Amino acid sequence: MSTVVLASGNRGKLRELQHALRDTPYNLVPQGELGVPDAIEDGQTFIENALIKARHGARLTGKHALADDSGLVVPALGGAPGIYSSRYSGKGDKANNDKLLAAMAGYQGEQRRAWFICVLVFLSSADDPAPIVAEGRWHGFIAEDIRGEGGFGYDPIFVIDWQGRTAAELSADEKQTLSHRGQAIAALRAKLGA
Repeated sequence: MSTVVLASGNRGKLRELQHALRDTPYNLVPQGELGVPDAIEDGQTFIENALIKARHGARLTGKHALADDSGLVVPALGGAPGIYSSRYSGKGDKANNDKLLAAMAGYQGEQRRAWFICVLVFLSSADDPAPIVAEGRWHGFIAEDIRGEGGFGYDPIFVIDWQGRTAAELSADEKQTLSHRGQAIAALRAKLGA
């Protein structure tokens, strides 16, 4: 089994990725367990930030690296919170959700459209000239209030188009099948042949 540094400290992402890759030859280890500090994410896009994190993790450990950069895009808010999704309020998930709900007050119907995006980057080394990149998008809209106990991040306010449930109201398996990260993982697995 190959050890792969997960270039993230996000426990929710770690759980989802470990679960999704459990039957592959890759053993994901969070960067914190290997003494790797967070990278400075100063890219302007999800893919740039994923590459920055993966190269940082691979460089400091000498191992394969997997990085995820993901977020929520709300066109009515000019794409916000976008690449700043995890630090939108600066105070964590609940405050991020509260800030987004406040920003969406007064928006109706199609104006509440949104999507999650996930970009995964897999590197065999820090200088890998051909990173494996996979992407997934999950379309829905922003709820008017917080609903559900599962998931993390914006899951309690992201309503799935055809279901009417929030991502936080899905089981872990349902979320894995439908989500932006689930889609990106499926694409990554296909590219890795895993």
